[in-house]
Amino acid sequence: MENILTIKGLAKSFTLHHLNRKIKAIEHINLSVKEGEFIGITGKSGSGKSTILRCIYRTYLPVQGEIWYRSKKFGLIDLAAATEREMVYLRKHEIGYVSQFLNVMPRTTARELVQQSIIEMGDSEEFAVKETGKILKHFELDSELWDSYPSTFSGGEKLRLNIATAMVKRPRLLLLDEPTASLDDASKQKVKVLIEQLMKEGTTMIGIFHDLEFMKDLCHQEYNIQQGESLVMTNS
Repeated sequence: MENILTIKGLAKSFTLHHLNRKIKAIEHINLSVKEGEFIGITGKSGSGKSTILRCIYRTYLPVQGEIWYRSKKFGLIDLAAATEREMVYLRKHEIGYVSQFLNVMPRTTARELVQQSIIEMGDSEEFAVKETGKILKHFELDSELWDSYPSTFSGGEKLRLNIATAMVKRPRLLLLDEPTASLDDASKQKVKVLIEQLMKEGTTMIGIFHDLEFMKDLCHQEYNIQQGESLVMTNS
């Protein structure tokens, strides 16, 4: 199986202009991910785990290194050097991202949010309606909330909606940034069921979890990062 993602010498730093100071987030990050694999990344808070995912998704622009992604549309493309238009396409159609936080357009209901995600993939409105109902029921989001604005939801409800919106698209590459951090055990199991389903369908995943037991059952490889420097494999 060939690599779907290869990271070479990735580095990211941030400049605090008011202090005239540069802070290193990550450096010397190298990682290869085969198609269909689930890679887990562990490390202490502040070690740079989320920064890696944000560089792949390109919400952060790396200061150094290459992120080679094997795209269905563009072929082999360096995400660190891709145009904004290319990244918009990839985020819509190939690369999904789940974080602990939900950012949505104002005055968009939960139902509309999930349906839009499915329609973006080129599916029909009829299919989107059916799949939206299935995944919102799976995550036990009360049907009375479906036509409400997510800004009124509790933290757990927002997180379940966030996961549902990303997973329903069945992306080629799915980035999971501690998505189960504030979920109860029952909700975590529902996330696990969908992850296992996506794995069977061939989705490649890179995940960050604080709940290591939850992650170990799923991952093909686990890497640890310390103080932003290099990834060390901790199992095989």
